Amino acid sequence: MSLKKTSHRGHGTMTELNITPLLDLVFVLLVIFIITTPQLVNNLEINLPSGKPPPADNRPKPKPGRILVSAGGQITLNDEVVTLPQLKTKLQQLKSDNPDLGVIVKGENEVDYQVMVDVMDTLRQLDITKMGLATE
Repeated sequence: MSLKKTSHRGHGTMTELNITPLLDLVFVLLVIFIITTPQLVNNLEINLPSGKPPPADNRPKPKPGRILVSAGGQITLNDEVVTLPQLKTKLQQLKSDNPDLGVIVKGENEVDYQVMVDVMDTLRQLDITKMGLATE
């Protein structure tokens, strides 16, 4: 009967795990993270606002060019009737004065789509990317 007691006692000690080294490792890692985290946060560069207002921009805002295409195919740039080649040269002049030129294109209800496509193609050739289409 003494054999049963020793074998039973041997199994009892094997079921208990010693987690002390594991807890030591977890606490060491926790301390390392606590020490290194503030150093990572302190490296952020923040531009705080000053009490001064931003400098005022006194330049007048450029007015966008207005192109109207009538039902008969007549092109008007800023209330001046032009042909397609004249439109291109006038837009080149406006673009040289203001590289950030914006244009609003409006077509009447019965306008020929090909004229609108020609006008928008001219804008694309001149690299005028700020373009809007007026609907009403």
